[in-house]
Amino acid sequence: MKTFLRALSFTLSLAALLAGAAGCGDGVSSEEKARQAYLGLDASIDRAIGLGFDGFNAASSANIPEQKGQGKITGSMLINGKVDQGASSNKTMSLTEALTDYCDDGKHTYDTDAAALPTLDMKLSKIPTGTLTGTLAGTFTVSGDIEGDVTLTLTFAGDLETASDGTGVERKPGTTHVTGTAESSYGTYDVDLMK
Repeated sequence: MKTFLRALSFTLSLAALLAGAAGCGDGVSSEEKARQAYLGLDASIDRAIGLGFDGFNAASSANIPEQKGQGKITGSMLINGKVDQGASSNKTMSLTEALTDYCDDGKHTYDTDAAALPTLDMKLSKIPTGTLTGTLAGTFTVSGDIEGDVTLTLTFAGDLETASDGTGVERKPGTTHVTGTAESSYGTYDVDLMK
């Protein structure tokens, strides 16, 4: 009986030890890593919205001209899609976002799948000094300090203003509230910030 109890005690201790080790391992669940997976993309949100407005201001048909931007460190961003035409002061844009070897922070590099590009949808109301609402949704593949996919499901709302050159419209800095989630194998990061 004593031998059985010793064996049982050893088995339970070993199981507890293994469970503890699994909880501390990489890639299981880490709020900090989930946050980092998002933060590497944070500045790209401003860039994507800005390029969307550049396309809107340059559009002469329903298709906006392709808008290309660069990551702060490496890579590129391509925004493409459609905008409402006509004289209305309310417009909608349905855009896609493609990233190639995109890096802003020197730690995380992001790419997108050409067959399933993230979508950037925006509604502009009472142009040029009204409001902006929109969504950014899709999956980005991250490599570097963190490996895997991060899926953004974001909504945003803010104010519009006349562009600095006086010939178009742009997002008014500091007024855009972004909320939603960034989901990865490391966990879910809740996004709630002003831009």
